[in-house]
Amino acid sequence: MAPNYPRKVEISDVPIPTTRRPTQLVSQATVRRAKTLTRPERSVAPVPLITPQPVGVTETVTSGGFDPWKIFSRILTFWAPGVLLSSVGGLNDKQKQQAWREKITLCFIIACLCGTVGFITVGLQNVFCPQNAGGSAARFVSVGSTPGFVAISGFIFNSTQSGNTDIQALSTRLSGQDISNQFQRPAQFYTACTGHRFHAAIDDPCESETNCKLGVLNTQTIASLGLQNTTLRAGYDWRQVAKLTNYLVLDGTVLNMTPYMTVHRSAIRGDNVDTALRTILSSSPKDGKDGTLIFYSRNDLKAAVPCLTQRYHAGNIDKITPGCFISQLVLYAGLIVILGLIMIRFVMACIFNWFLSAWLAGNVSSSQLNKSAISPSVMPEGANISIDNVDGQAPWAGGGHRKLQKASKSARSTGSGSTLVHSEAPAPIMSLTQIGAELFAVCLVTCYSEGEDSLRTTLDSISTTHYSDSRKLLFVVADGMITGAGEKRSTPDICVSLLEPDPRFGNPMPMAYEAVGSGAKAENRAMVYAGHYTIAGRKTPTVIVVKCGTEKEAATDKKPGNRGKRDSQLILMNFFSRVTYNDRMSPLDFDLFRKIHILVGVTPDFFEVCLMVDADTKVYPESLKHLVNCMHHDQMIMGVCGETRIANKRQSWVTAIQVFEYFISHHMAKAFESVFGGVSCLPGCFSMFRLKARKAAGDDWVPLIIKPEIVKEYSQSDVVTLHQKNLLLLGEDRFLTTILIRTFPNRKMMFLPQAKCRTVVPDTFSVLLSQRRRWINSTIHNLMELVLVRNLCGTFCFSMQFVVFMDLLGTVVLPVAIVLTYILIVGVILNPPKSFEEAIPVLLLGAVLGLPAVLILITTRKVVYVFWMLIYLLALPVWNLILPVYAFWHFDDFSWGETRKVEGEAKGEAHGDGPAVVQPVNVPLRRWEDWERSRLRKVRREEKRRRDFERMHPAGYQPGDGYLTTRHEVRSYDFSDTMSVTSSEDDHWGTQIGGYNEHNPSYPPPPLALHTKHANASGETLAGDQLEAMLEVGFGEGLSPNSSMTRLAPRHHDRHQPHDTSVTHSNGYTALSRAQSPTSPSMPRNGEAISSSIAEWKGHVKKRSGGRVDVREYGPLGPLDPGSRI
Repeated sequence: MAPNYPRKVEISDVPIPTTRRPTQLVSQATVRRAKTLTRPERSVAPVPLITPQPVGVTETVTSGGFDPWKIFSRILTFWAPGVLLSSVGGLNDKQKQQAWREKITLCFIIACLCGTVGFITVGLQNVFCPQNAGGSAARFVSVGSTPGFVAISGFIFNSTQSGNTDIQALSTRLSGQDISNQFQRPAQFYTACTGHRFHAAIDDPCESETNCKLGVLNTQTIASLGLQNTTLRAGYDWRQVAKLTNYLVLDGTVLNMTPYMTVHRSAIRGDNVDTALRTILSSSPKDGKDGTLIFYSRNDLKAAVPCLTQRYHAGNIDKITPGCFISQLVLYAGLIVILGLIMIRFVMACIFNWFLSAWLAGNVSSSQLNKSAISPSVMPEGANISIDNVDGQAPWAGGGHRKLQKASKSARSTGSGSTLVHSEAPAPIMSLTQIGAELFAVCLVTCYSEGEDSLRTTLDSISTTHYSDSRKLLFVVADGMITGAGEKRSTPDICVSLLEPDPRFGNPMPMAYEAVGSGAKAENRAMVYAGHYTIAGRKTPTVIVVKCGTEKEAATDKKPGNRGKRDSQLILMNFFSRVTYNDRMSPLDFDLFRKIHILVGVTPDFFEVCLMVDADTKVYPESLKHLVNCMHHDQMIMGVCGETRIANKRQSWVTAIQVFEYFISHHMAKAFESVFGGVSCLPGCFSMFRLKARKAAGDDWVPLIIKPEIVKEYSQSDVVTLHQKNLLLLGEDRFLTTILIRTFPNRKMMFLPQAKCRTVVPDTFSVLLSQRRRWINSTIHNLMELVLVRNLCGTFCFSMQFVVFMDLLGTVVLPVAIVLTYILIVGVILNPPKSFEEAIPVLLLGAVLGLPAVLILITTRKVVYVFWMLIYLLALPVWNLILPVYAFWHFDDFSWGETRKVEGEAKGEAHGDGPAVVQPVNVPLRRWEDWERSRLRKVRREEKRRRDFERMHPAGYQPGDGYLTTRHEVRSYDFSDTMSVTSSEDDHWGTQIGGYNEHNPSYPPPPLALHTKHANASGETLAGDQLEAMLEVGFGEGLSPNSSMTRLAPRHHDRHQPHDTSVTHSNGYTALSRAQSPTSPSMPRNGEAISSSIAEWKGHVKKRSGGRVDVREYGPLGPLDPGSRI
């Protein structure tokens, strides 16, 4: 059946963007037509949008102006002009060409970072402190420090195995002393002395063999003496050189001139080198006998330095050169920072797993539930409320809002009154025991191309969680009319077949809403199926939103209605944002409001948390309860995720290498971040977000994920740069976490290991490659956003901002890190480290690879994970080289690739990847009270038409295609909500409102979702309406005749509600008195004491009413003052 689309839209119902503060109203008008969707006048600092859109732009958005990043990318890719890219590369679109240039620029920056890390790790020491420089303290053995060593030509030899008694005596007398003068050293041995004519270069230092009794200095002689070369150098300090006879220093090298001075006891006339040597040796010992200045001041003496150093070398000054000092400083700084981060992560992860997580997952104490706080029906400050609504309650709460038009008596006879289930208003301050430990939770399940088995597994697991059905709502969104690869039925058909529909709603009609997309894609249609999901005696309220596309789209597109996962999330976020602020609703929002209200029994503003689950995830039975308990324990928590485990870990080698990666990313990375409340990514497959939180004083609400600024930024569809597309088109889940942290840096993002789920991971390498390409690129671009957030927890190196920076740096240098790791392993095998400095990289590698194994044993005590860790280590080249390099080179690929494929599709396309065209969207936006008036008028018109037909056709009538027909006319009526007994000319909004009657007495009334208390017997006189209600229920069912007005609530035998305390009757319904209703006013009566919670409520009223203290008393049906506006 073709849906009816609106033909006319009033100008007053279209929000007009404005940046002007509205004029302050001084008159006491009844209704204030307040803010628009943008609401820039709410004195809230707007979050910087990634693509700020100027007001009134309707043409194609083109980027222009001075952009340093774009200019830099063009300079770097000057060798690839646009003509070459279009003709050879096939990049005909300018945006694709610019994305390619930015990709090359990013790859160039990453290559520079990798080169820098490689240079610091390997090349820095070789450049600043080469092996032959002798300037590193690690290569010295201090003379006299360790017994059993002697020095020959400046190198230390181990003499403990030598049988020569003279050498043993020398090593004992002064360990490490130079014994080079004991060997015969002919002048031809020293090539540096060739061509020099001074005596120190040409004379034989030994007068006879008795003076050089150890023989000729060569390797054979040294081996025969039993000496072992340690390759370390002899190190002297200045005091030792000053005390030793005939020792001097040239440029840090210690020379033993004893053999020369023994041969030439007197000065040699005409030998400048001899004169310089005697001058230095005859100087005062306190000067240290340093001849560097003398020898380097004259060219003839400077030329003799290499020969003297080679022939008379005894060792080096035990010092560190500036280059070696810098090298060691960088090395030790890196050791302290990296090893410190690793150890802190390890310790903090253990503390969180042992202590903090157990407290967060524990049950809520009764003291927390016995508190009084603001009611969910009270809208946050800045919402659209009327002037005379002093308590700030929503219009559907029945408080001080403007009274809606009442339905006629005949309309009320068919239950076609207001959408409200309870006619009285909840008090602004309520006891939290009425809600209980189980908060109202909406469970969002987004599906695209999954099969029936995956969908049924996910819905079964959520429905059978240890959480009351009256407190959770299944919110399933089918992303377009899609048929998955290998499936016989489309995804919407599968979803609807799993639902037990509520017959009162009939067949849904396509409802318009603003979608994520540009141009014609900015408008979409969706059908809302409502009912219950039944499994194992459970009956969970469920709504299924099927995005079906516009009429034109359904006729031409292959995937009508498909807008992506982000659009599916925004359907829920926009809906609850507009409910919370009483903002203008789309037809889809109003339809969701009505159906959710009837299914759950409370208005949607009672929902406080949202669980987001993918359609291939299985939630553990206790997980939902643990996540909600975590929200209860700390109001500052705005998001929490659980542990995601792999369901198909043994399916293939691809799944096997992911097991330990999933484990360590949760129990080490996320557990460490949770200590500071800064988990940088809540996975979209299993995370819970808080829709709104109470302030610490309990007098107002703080919208979080439904904050209009967050919704607006998350709904950006016109993205231009490569950075923006990687944020919004590839990693929407991580980007949602990023904007939440950036908007609320003082609130917390947590990980709870007690909450678990299982998901199916890619089992082929091509799918894994596509998935990790999106994840890696999204991670890099989101960390680039988070690293700019200045007011995160901590300071300098001990801050989450520094941790984010290290994560960003570690991600981009993964390829060079794995290469250096294997170089290190091979080097250690071939040449084991001989000093602590050489062992530092080995220590870091051991800490990185070993601590996770320790974490496994002390947290999970599952040795099997050590086996999975070994498999992960074998696959390190895949994780750190293949996947990152592939992802970096595909920075300009914004498709989903092989991850989600549908029937007949070659490659997943990106939503929003194309020219950004902005044009007006013809989706009517009206506030709830406006939609409700139109609905009531539509119901009254239908009732009037029915009565007219009854008088005109006494034989009877039946509903036809949009109008009433007599019995003899052959027409059918399938109870579709598209049917209407009136034409759209009477009310052009009627076609945007479902024609079903949710209050039809033929169907059971909505459940009573809030907890109640037993009413005490009293002697109050019954009013007429109370007596009428009691007569409907009956007096013989155990109900006290002294109770006030009663109403019926359905009882579901298969629903787990251990806290229901109402009385059940034989007809299957539960009678509850109005006095028992949790929405009864809790204002004190005359003479009663006012509690602190009521005092807070009064302060809240005063703030809402602009300083007025007009606190009126309330009766069962509203204000006691008859002149007050209801």
